Amino acid sequence: MKSKQTGITLIGFLIMLMVVGFFGFMAMKLVPAYTEYMGVTKAMNQMATEGGGKSVTQVRNDLIKKLDFQYVSDDTITPQDITIKRNGNAAELSVSYDKRIPFMYNIDFLLHFEKSVALQGNVDG
Repeated sequence: MKSKQTGITLIGFLIMLMVVGFFGFMAMKLVPAYTEYMGVTKAMNQMATEGGGKSVTQVRNDLIKKLDFQYVSDDTITPQDITIKRNGNAAELSVSYDKRIPFMYNIDFLLHFEKSVALQGNVDG
């Protein structure tokens, strides 16, 4: 009785290795942007738990300082990306920004991030 060998060929292995390598390279490019967004989320949640009574400029400056502690790059979020809206008596802190990541040749990833949290206390005009 003859036994037939089964398995992956060298060419099949190389093709599979190329596909895995492509997705690994893509993950290597994208994961830092998402970890940076997690830092933004953490800084905003810290801002949400702090007391109010601050001006809009103070809230922006405090958030930018907290973003520095979370290793968020200064060119990622500018003060123009930070908005504070009033919903009745409550204030809402929102951050919306785009991150462009070069991938290969003329292919780039454009990621859009948005996060909003309700602030405790009043925010003065």
